[in-house]
Amino acid sequence: PQQLMSTLEDVEEEVEDFIVNAGDLDDSTAERADDDSDGTLNRFFHEERLAELRTQYRLHDTDSGSPEYQVAVMTERISYLTKHLRAHPKDFSTRRGLVALVNKRRRLLNFLFREDVARYKNLVQGLGIRHKPPSKVQSKEEQYGRYPGQKNFKGKSKMK
Repeated sequence: PQQLMSTLEDVEEEVEDFIVNAGDLDDSTAERADDDSDGTLNRFFHEERLAELRTQYRLHDTDSGSPEYQVAVMTERISYLTKHLRAHPKDFSTRRGLVALVNKRRRLLNFLFREDVARYKNLVQGLGIRHKPPSKVQSKEEQYGRYPGQKNFKGKSKMK
């Protein structure tokens, strides 16, 4: 019993008290606000990233309508909404908005591909977007020409 008491006292001496100062708490919350790895969304970081993309992809100072500008902003919003949906998987209204946003971005990228392929390639590589360029619309003959024709028998057979 005497030996047990001395061991407990030794352990208590080695363990420090964890009294936290008020300044320590503020520092740890500031570090967590910058860190987005725990799955929480940081609105301020999102706004900063949007402002950075706007300045990077605008063609001139008052640009707000060029396809590059719009696609860059949409891409950031898509990534923000994707993180939100990972945290809230049952948020179906946000999922619907995300799908609409992805489709709008796809249409803008298709337009940019038709207009200027070099600008399209630079944008897709710069933003890291996976986008399949639109294929040429095929005529009925081009699409089904390799298959044999259908037999047209009306009523009775043609053999007499």
